[in-house]
Amino acid sequence: MQKDPGKLLEKYKAGNCNEEEKAIVESWYLDLASKGNAPAPLSIELSKNEVWASLTAGKPQRKLNTAWWWGIAAAITLLVGAAGFFRSKEAGVNPLSKRSSKHDDIAPGGNKAFLTLADGTKISLTDAGNGEIAKQQGLSIQKTADGQLVYAVDEKAAGKNGMAAFNAIETPKGGQYQINLPDGTRVWLNAASSLRYPTKFSGDTRKVTLNGEGYFEVAKIKGNTGKRMPFIVKTGNQEVEVLGTHFNINSYDEEDEVKTTLLEGSVRVSVVESTNGNLKKGPSKLLKPGEQSQLRSDAIAVKTVDTETIMAWKNGDFVFKGDDLKSIMKKVSRWYDVEVIYKGNFDQLKFGGYISRSKNISSVLGIMESTGKVHFSVEGKKVIVLK
Repeated sequence: MQKDPGKLLEKYKAGNCNEEEKAIVESWYLDLASKGNAPAPLSIELSKNEVWASLTAGKPQRKLNTAWWWGIAAAITLLVGAAGFFRSKEAGVNPLSKRSSKHDDIAPGGNKAFLTLADGTKISLTDAGNGEIAKQQGLSIQKTADGQLVYAVDEKAAGKNGMAAFNAIETPKGGQYQINLPDGTRVWLNAASSLRYPTKFSGDTRKVTLNGEGYFEVAKIKGNTGKRMPFIVKTGNQEVEVLGTHFNINSYDEEDEVKTTLLEGSVRVSVVESTNGNLKKGPSKLLKPGEQSQLRSDAIAVKTVDTETIMAWKNGDFVFKGDDLKSIMKKVSRWYDVEVIYKGNFDQLKFGGYISRSKNISSVLGIMESTGKVHFSVEGKKVIVLK
């Protein structure tokens, strides 16, 4: 039977573990969860010894679904990483020593955004106590009891002479925000993202423009004709049209593709082509829950994806399942507002694991560094990636 934790995890993730090996992984997870954080080296060894001893007396039986099994695998990734970290310290080498001081460590992002009203007024939305924190020109900004910041716009706040007026909300690097649009649609904006929307939805369609990443829970409402009013999200040369559903769009400029992931309902993703200044719809795809469209230039590909990984940011986590290093560091860069500098070739380096986005940057980098495959140096707001 395989006793090495790193190899056992890889074997488990590949689906090749027998019942005894699955029981070991589960017991490690339960031990980790009961402590609320990564256990000390001694408790890691004791945990393993206790599991092996219990197996000689009889096999523990526990059935978990696929989602729970991934949680176990992710947790044990952290446990193994912690073991590697502590072993390094015991050997007199602390891989995180350069970031151990408060000066070099970097705190995570939080609820930060700037709201630009239709008249040009710019409001800085920062952390505040529960309840209403501002009211200006029909705009009510509130913080809910569960710690989320939301706002609602008075539908009467329309432009003069019936012309459409638009507000824009923008999150900086190291910021995120949840907003309530005038129609009741809820939007979560990830770091370095922006959303432009009308102060009042009218006519037969609702249309907003997104840059960056946003998760939408679209409200179902009826237009002037009595039919459901479509909700359209414009991102670059793509349009996503829905009636009422949950979906995520990743449209950062530095990414190679615009990715739209459907969680509930249905959406149609279309390429928007410009000919002599006129816009028209090109190829389109209809998505089903669990599917993701990937738009590159004018071509749309659709595949089934793990929505847990896609939605990790909105749920306050980093979840990586064989993600390449540069993809991971793009997320780290946006959330911690840092510049990433590479010294070496890291194109083939991939990692898997789970950690809360509420942790300092040293915790995130430390997990990858504990594998021995990469080293990080934090200098001010720069993260240098080394072999």
